[in-house]
Amino acid sequence: MGRLDGKVAICTGSTSGMGRSTAYLFAKEGAKVVVTGRDEKRAQEVVENIKKAGGEAMYVLVDMTDLNDIKKIIPKTVEAYGTVDILFNNAGMLSLTPITEMTLEEWNRVFSVNLTAAMLLAQQVAPIMKKKGKGSIINTSSVAGYAAHFGPVAYSTSKHAMEGLNKAMANELGPEIRANCIAPGAIVTAMLDQAGGEAAVSYMIDGAPLKRPGKPEEIATVALFFATDDSSFVTGQSLRVDGGFEC
Repeated sequence: MGRLDGKVAICTGSTSGMGRSTAYLFAKEGAKVVVTGRDEKRAQEVVENIKKAGGEAMYVLVDMTDLNDIKKIIPKTVEAYGTVDILFNNAGMLSLTPITEMTLEEWNRVFSVNLTAAMLLAQQVAPIMKKKGKGSIINTSSVAGYAAHFGPVAYSTSKHAMEGLNKAMANELGPEIRANCIAPGAIVTAMLDQAGGEAAVSYMIDGAPLKRPGKPEEIATVALFFATDDSSFVTGQSLRVDGGFEC
C-alpha cells in the first residue's frame, strides 16, 4: 500500500530534475500524477516510465510564461482524474542577468514562472481542496529566497517573494489546505548546469557540513513528507534542503 494511494498530484516542471524525481516518487507511492512541461518528448518519457513501473500518469504541455496556458492544467486534471489533492509548484526559471542589465521583459518572465504561476494554480485548486476538506500545496523556493548573494536580481527576488506567497497561502487557505515551501540549495539538475555547474556553486558545497551537492531524489522525499499526513500539523513553513549551508 502506497502512502499516496487514491491521491491526485500535479507536479509542474516535472520533465526533468527535482520535478521529475518527485513525479516518479509520488507515482511509486500510489498517486495519479499530472506531469507538466514544454517538451512533449520528455513529458511522454516521464509518463511512460511511470506507467511501465505500474503507476498512473498523464501530461499537460504548458508554457509557464503564458498565464492563459497555465489555466489549462487544473481543468484537464479534473477532467481526467476528477479532483486534485496535491499541488507541487516546482516549475522554475533561472536568470543570471545583473540588475544593471535586467530588462522588464526578462523580469516579468521570471516572475511569471517562479511566482505568478504558483499563485494562479493555488487559486484554482483551492475550491476543489476546500470542498474535499483537505489538500496540500508544496511550493519551490530556494536558498536564494533567504539571501540575495545566492542569485542575481530577478531570480533571488522571485524566490524571496515565494517565501511570502507561501505564508499567505497557508494563512488564507487553511484550515483545509496546508502550504509549505522547499528551499533547495545546490542540487544536481539542468538548472545547476545552466548556472555553471558545481564549480559555480563550490562555495555552497565547500561551506556546507555535508560537503556535496544534493540529488533531485533528496528533494522528492521532502515533497513526499509535505504531501502526506506525516506533516499534518505543518503549514506555512519553509524547509531548506541545502546540506546545511550557513547553518
